[in-house]
Amino acid sequence: MDEIFKKQVYELTRLIPKGRVSTYGAIAKALGYPNHARHVGKAMSGCPGDVPAHRVISSGGVLSVPEFQTKLEGEGIVINNLRVRDFKKLFWNPINEL
Repeated sequence: MDEIFKKQVYELTRLIPKGRVSTYGAIAKALGYPNHARHVGKAMSGCPGDVPAHRVISSGGVLSVPEFQTKLEGEGIVINNLRVRDFKKLFWNPINEL
């Protein structure tokens, strides 16, 4: 995977505010690669510690990494059965927000 792409993913992910979530697909689309959600997921699997990977979830509002539940709950996000409650309300779309 291209290192420039990874850096772009990390930079964009760092912009997601606390208490909000985005998706792999939204990040891919914002970077100009609308069909590369899986590449975003792969990049996130090895991201630096300062990247809030826990704020990036699946397009259905489900946590891809169950261990991230505690971090999200610590930011005030309610999780039920690995699903973000009020996902649409909490969704941060980089195309609209930036």
